[in-house]
Amino acid sequence: MKDEPRAHPFRDSHMDAETAKHLPDTPQTRSPAYRLAYADTDFMCREELRPVRLQLELLKPQMLLDERGINSTVVMFGGARIPEPSKKDTARTKTLAQLSAYYDEAREFARRITEKSLSTYGKEYVVVTGGGPGVMEAGNRGADDAGGASIGLNIVLPHEQAPNPYVTPELSFNFHYFAIRKMHFLMRAKAIAVFPGGFGTLDELFESLTLIQTQRMDPIPILLFGKEFWQTIVNWEALADAGTISAEDLDLFRFVDTAEEAIAAMEGWAQP
Repeated sequence: MKDEPRAHPFRDSHMDAETAKHLPDTPQTRSPAYRLAYADTDFMCREELRPVRLQLELLKPQMLLDERGINSTVVMFGGARIPEPSKKDTARTKTLAQLSAYYDEAREFARRITEKSLSTYGKEYVVVTGGGPGVMEAGNRGADDAGGASIGLNIVLPHEQAPNPYVTPELSFNFHYFAIRKMHFLMRAKAIAVFPGGFGTLDELFESLTLIQTQRMDPIPILLFGKEFWQTIVNWEALADAGTISAEDLDLFRFVDTAEEAIAAMEGWAQP
């Protein structure tokens, strides 16, 4: 974060935190009660402090993105297990190997979106992914191919992981709360591209559709890459026929198979 000029005469919090590290060693200074509250990890992780932690996770990425001047994003969701085509032999199933073609489509889509972003000096249409492997890596990689920045919104999971190497380091964030992470995916979104994936991808897709359907979010292009995949795993028409969604809800998204089709759909997007 950039350092703002101090507008008050009080000691800086960083200064006091550093000073507190060099206090005399006494029973009083060793007591947890004596720690500065904002520098006390045990205190900050208490149950009662959850509202504060939620606020901090909302504020930190918000402030850094604002400082960067990023006004809008294009979100890319998709499976972490989809390999790049050159590594499709490592896929755990034949279907995943076949879906590796969408790695290249995601990379190309992100490259073209980032070229559009660069025409705005990187302020608009910045690619954002979940920061992980698979389709997420392809998205950040495509942005890197174009010479632009991209965002990664990672989350702490039980198994060891790290952001993919193509996320812009200054725009690589880590989250504890899924809910706050989802907010950051959509707060600046001008379009959402959804590639084949699993539970996480489905969760992100249906939450986005629900927000638009219930008018809690303005309509934006939602592009489902892989018509055959999406029509196989979800019987969209059955939902409408059953009356659990309206027929017009099927117009909230478009099926595409290539980056070129997706760009054309975005540029010609019109809600009913």
